[in-house]
Amino acid sequence: MSQDESRQNDRNFPRLRPRDDGGGQRKGPKFNIYWVWAIIFAVLVGFQLFGSFAPDAKTITDLEFYKMLDNGDVDKLNTVTNKNTVRVFIKKDRLDKYKDQLSKNNWTSVGDKGPHFEFKVIKADDFNKELNAYFDKHPELTRVANIPIQEGEWFGSIIQFLLPLVVIVLIWVMLMRKMGGGASGGSGPGGIFNIGKSRATLFDKGTKVNITFSDVAGLDEAKVEVMEIVDFLKNPKKYTALGGKIPKGALLVGPPGTGKTLLAKAMAGEAQVPFFSMSGSDFVELFVGVGASRVRDLFKQAREKAPCIIFIDEIDAIGRARGKNAIMSNDERESTLNQLLVEMDGFSGESGIIVLAATNRPDVLDSALLRPGRFDRQISIDKPDLKGREHIFKVHLKPIKISEKVDIHKLAEQTPGFAGADIANVCNEAALIAARKGKQSVEMDDFQDAVDRVIGGLEKKNKIISPDEKRIIAYHEAGHAICGWFLEHAYPLLKVTIVPRGVAALGYAQYTPKEQYLYNTDQLMDQVCMTLGGRASEDIFFGKISTGAQNDLQQITRIAYSMVTVYGMNEKVGNVSFYDPAAENSFTKPYSEETSKIIDEEVRKLIEVAYEKTKELLTEKKSQVEKLAEALLEKEVLFQSDVEALIGKRPFTDKKTLDVDGEGHAEGAISEGVPPYDSNVTNHPAT
Repeated sequence: MSQDESRQNDRNFPRLRPRDDGGGQRKGPKFNIYWVWAIIFAVLVGFQLFGSFAPDAKTITDLEFYKMLDNGDVDKLNTVTNKNTVRVFIKKDRLDKYKDQLSKNNWTSVGDKGPHFEFKVIKADDFNKELNAYFDKHPELTRVANIPIQEGEWFGSIIQFLLPLVVIVLIWVMLMRKMGGGASGGSGPGGIFNIGKSRATLFDKGTKVNITFSDVAGLDEAKVEVMEIVDFLKNPKKYTALGGKIPKGALLVGPPGTGKTLLAKAMAGEAQVPFFSMSGSDFVELFVGVGASRVRDLFKQAREKAPCIIFIDEIDAIGRARGKNAIMSNDERESTLNQLLVEMDGFSGESGIIVLAATNRPDVLDSALLRPGRFDRQISIDKPDLKGREHIFKVHLKPIKISEKVDIHKLAEQTPGFAGADIANVCNEAALIAARKGKQSVEMDDFQDAVDRVIGGLEKKNKIISPDEKRIIAYHEAGHAICGWFLEHAYPLLKVTIVPRGVAALGYAQYTPKEQYLYNTDQLMDQVCMTLGGRASEDIFFGKISTGAQNDLQQITRIAYSMVTVYGMNEKVGNVSFYDPAAENSFTKPYSEETSKIIDEEVRKLIEVAYEKTKELLTEKKSQVEKLAEALLEKEVLFQSDVEALIGKRPFTDKKTLDVDGEGHAEGAISEGVPPYDSNVTNHPAT
């Protein structure tokens, strides 16, 4: 950027001078007044505990004392009345007699002055009476002065006065520090006095963010849109010269794990403007009015830092449609949304503030939030296609030591329907699996095992299954495999196994689907037939059915109801669609009870037709099912090449069908929409 453009940019978006909060680094050693109070308190407590600094007198018994008294060695006594202790002073001319009795430490401490010995009494007043009686009984002895004293009493009085006061002061100081947001004197966002302050994280020019656009793969169109927003702020004259206005907001929309938040982090790393990041849930608190206050404070800070970007992650936490359901309404959330609408509509197009938000539930957002002038753009971030998955694999495989034989293109082909987060998980799991096996690099079979683990869960090799149950599972999975092999529009089989995985899957069949966006009636019906293949196989070969088809029934029910109520693929119901995203949480159905009964009947009829078709196919191919099931019981895992050797090649060729590599490991996966595997549930579906 030239100097002229830079000056023009400053004129367009004037920056306020940052306030001097006195928060600069203070030179010299740090000093905390609370340490001084702590030291004083400790000294006072020490005085109270240990009293005055009395010399280290030797402890004796009262009998030894009276013996000293009889010998005339005692010079005087001090009775410490508050401690019931008698201290004995020996005459100077008699000290040599006791030097051996006094230890070196005692003698060093007491010297000639004393006191030299001490002993305990039950009560100081009683001892004084007892001493006078002793002298009356022995008139030949010279009376010794007994001077009563007290030690440490004034310190005790001070402690009794100061201790409650110090405790109250310390508690008050800690409460004030906590309520004020820490040691910063109330400037932090965590205190109760700052509860209405924004909790947004600021990424400024001095903040280092390690994520850049090079770390974001598979989102080329979205990256172009986002990079253009950054360019708006860095070169506004380029866009305003023709009379255009900078958009006020952009909404990132897409399923979970597709990289919405990652794209925003990369934007913070690439942008040379301040970037405020905050979650939608950070606005709403228990106290009424806090969310609206935080919205006001956020935009106040943004105006001081303009030009800048505000990113609100999971905006559906505060942006849900208002007034749809009075029972589920939330006044605090709605007031927060109202304030956000006001702030986004209130600032002018020349303020240099762009609001970026992310959500995976655009259908629940308020229409006022989505209108032009607030979120002018909606950037769709879908699950990546084949090319996008290949780029994502390249990004996540950079820090991983992979074998030269690893084919990234094949990895992308075998993971249709996988989002960026799923691919990252596959790469990490493959590295862990290879490390567990003691390999020096991650190989292709490790990635296949990782895909299996992500789809089906952890392999349960030690799970005890009875031979009868294992036989049912083998025929169940063989039924799926044969249906997928001989139905034209069913997905070609890639791998079938009866090794248990995850929590409920006792076996599964894996397919290699085409990536497509439109499905016709024949394709959906073949998918339903393939899904019913397991139950039909049990019915044919055992004359009874098991609970293992729970997942199958859930899938076909969902597909059948979608065909009838959403896609208009039923003659009796007609070309109507009852799906309305805006009325998803409504308690009323958009059709009558009579229509509801027709829908249920047509769904059952559709499934029954598909079931009879499946039984006819498996009865015709009964010998192939038996071959496949017996091979499964023997090997537990069969790949595409194994199936071809048993029953011949699939009669319907598919351009996207993946071959099995030389080591017999499958290279394929499942697309979104049709579930990736068939699980056999061990418990009853009703539970």
